[in-house]
Amino acid sequence: MQTISCLQALRTAVNTLKSGGKTLALVPTMGALHEGHLTLVREAKARADAVAVSIFVNPLQFGPNEDLDAYPRRMAQDAALLQAEGVAFLWAPTVEEMYPNGFATGIAVRGLDAVLCGAARPGHFDGVATVVGKLFNQVRPDVALFGEKDWQQLAIIRRMARDLDMTTPFADAIVGVPTVREADGLAMSSRNQYLSAQERTQAATLPRSMRTAIARLQAGEAAAPVLAELTDALLTGGFHAVDYADLRDAETLETLSQRGEAPARLLVAARIGKARLIDNLPV
Repeated sequence: MQTISCLQALRTAVNTLKSGGKTLALVPTMGALHEGHLTLVREAKARADAVAVSIFVNPLQFGPNEDLDAYPRRMAQDAALLQAEGVAFLWAPTVEEMYPNGFATGIAVRGLDAVLCGAARPGHFDGVATVVGKLFNQVRPDVALFGEKDWQQLAIIRRMARDLDMTTPFADAIVGVPTVREADGLAMSSRNQYLSAQERTQAATLPRSMRTAIARLQAGEAAAPVLAELTDALLTGGFHAVDYADLRDAETLETLSQRGEAPARLLVAARIGKARLIDNLPV
């Protein structure tokens, strides 16, 4: 595995690989890798001849009071995991390499960025779209893989690729991979490590309550009372705040009053201890 931190070296490596007729998959990450990330890598290996993984803790997507400095950074351990998975390139740029002096350009996906997590984190998805757009231009992948746990992020990246006529990767080559979960159903996340032992046990209330709500929605119940009871269940179960618990159109993220013919997702963000946990499931 080549570990690359210079853009020119990355371009040389990618050009060499592509000149040999090989395809390349990209798995963007912020590091602190866990089984969820490695599942993306394995799926990427099944879809392309070679895999590039990026590790970059992107300052543009952190707000003033968020955990940029505290975000876990474990480059040596992460590199060892990726080496064992047979990754071809680890793209690990510095902030200065990604955003050189005078950097002044950004990408905003209007509408999709203002709801759900975007409502509580203004500017967050501008930072996500900007860095992912840069990664697509830098790595030039044939396919890119993202976890479905960050469903809003996935929807925004797909819209960005379509709206900006990005040909590498094509919009339909942005692959969402189902969320990897712990034995009790909690979605794997780098932020789970912020939880105490008691909070970790209580956090399993999230997927459990979501599945109960989905069963009711699929039985034809209206969304409003189901979502209100879901919120109550989370607060009773140990969460101290629920940012949102919404039924949304899976593509447009528009609010739905009940399950209909269009694909829908139940999306939740809730806070427990020092962690803000997000999750979503299809309805």
